[in-house]
Amino acid sequence: MSSYFTDLAQQYIDGEWRPGTGSWDIIDFNPYDGEKLASITIATVDEVDEAYQAAARAQKAWAATNPYARRAVFEKALRIIEDREQEISEVIVAELGGTFLKAGFELHLVKEFLREAIHLALRPQGRIIPSPVDGKENRVYTVPVGVVGVISPFNFPLLLSLKSVAPALALGNGVVLKPHQNTPIVGGSLVAKIFEDAGLPGGLLNVVITDIAEIGDAFIEHPIPKVISFTGSDKVGRHVATVCASQFKRAVLELGGNSAIVVLDDADIDYAVDAAVFSRYVHQGQVCMAANRVLVDRSIADEFTEKFVTKVKSLKVGDPRDPQTVIGPVINSQQADALSGVVEQAIAEGATALVHGTTTDNLVAPSVLTDLPADSDLLRQEVFGPVAFLITFDGEEEAVRIVNDTPYGLSGAVHTADIERGVNFAKQIDTGMFHVNDGTVHDEPIVPFGGEKASGLGRLNGESMLDAFTSLKWISVQHGRSGFPF
Repeated sequence: MSSYFTDLAQQYIDGEWRPGTGSWDIIDFNPYDGEKLASITIATVDEVDEAYQAAARAQKAWAATNPYARRAVFEKALRIIEDREQEISEVIVAELGGTFLKAGFELHLVKEFLREAIHLALRPQGRIIPSPVDGKENRVYTVPVGVVGVISPFNFPLLLSLKSVAPALALGNGVVLKPHQNTPIVGGSLVAKIFEDAGLPGGLLNVVITDIAEIGDAFIEHPIPKVISFTGSDKVGRHVATVCASQFKRAVLELGGNSAIVVLDDADIDYAVDAAVFSRYVHQGQVCMAANRVLVDRSIADEFTEKFVTKVKSLKVGDPRDPQTVIGPVINSQQADALSGVVEQAIAEGATALVHGTTTDNLVAPSVLTDLPADSDLLRQEVFGPVAFLITFDGEEEAVRIVNDTPYGLSGAVHTADIERGVNFAKQIDTGMFHVNDGTVHDEPIVPFGGEKASGLGRLNGESMLDAFTSLKWISVQHGRSGFPF
């Protein structure tokens, strides 16, 4: 495993591994024990430019490559991940503080999305569209946008990098990837290594490990990329969208959430408890789709609450390398401090802590809070950690109102014995995704993924990848002669 953190602690530009030329280093720490994993000299604005120039140079030939030949690269990338799965799992655990359960969950999705990328290479098709003009043939081609800039987050860095990188490449584009500073290997250079070993031509995929303190807006302002795919906070997403709009770039934004899981009066309580605990506490709650809010009908609230609290208290907190651990560390001390602040603020506002988790270094034990005033800002913001707000309601109408009372609209779930009741409930929620009798955390390769309101712009996955990373070009052919008015 250590070789990943030594060999890959570099920039990957124009098919070459090389150090950055910045004046300082990003230090990659294990969030559980503070071990220094890697030291990476950052990329400068000049290197961002070199990466984009390389992608633009390589992209033309790649777009002209037979899509069956492009497809072979993704088939090999999939085999590489399958062969190295154990090593990659260990790297995920070390760099993210994720458990092996979480690493397995992430790698399962990575393989599914690569399988979809294999098919995506053959997806673009042209169309012939009728014309009102005699003798005219209208051809519509699906073409690559050119170069895509990808900015990925720290929570599922391998998946959320590959989720944009692989489709963009499969559809004939070049890519420059900027991973999060806390996960430069898993979210960045590991992706480059997989594709390099899979035979992707040099220059098509570039990885720049850097920080906005060094490059400012250079990554998103650069004139070459036509699309910026960003996954992260809504605050940064708003800025990315503003810059992109001012330069007529397309922005695909997968942003934060404040999802709710709703337990109606006829729900299977034991099953709903399991779904709610997973939806809130998977990967320490550092998931955009996580259920910040757990809404329970008042008629079953006592039974649900007792079982929910009992299960939360049973979750083992500690070393993510321990197979029994469910709650590992959050990504860094700033996150840990912020989460402690959320709990203290909630209590100060009048909430009752049914479970009051302690914080030790980056280990934040689960908290369950109830009786938070309905007008509290905490109920309307994303809490990126293992803190659950329990809310009781009287009837579906009130539940719908509470669920929608947030700036976000990403995911959610409802539990009920009546499936159509659940579907009708889901239709009333202002989200891009909603699940009946399941958890809030789901992603599938061919189902449109994305949010409403402050949770993002656009969709990824399946056919939506064509909308994100290709453009349409109309070429008309006039058979015979056109008539002109003068």
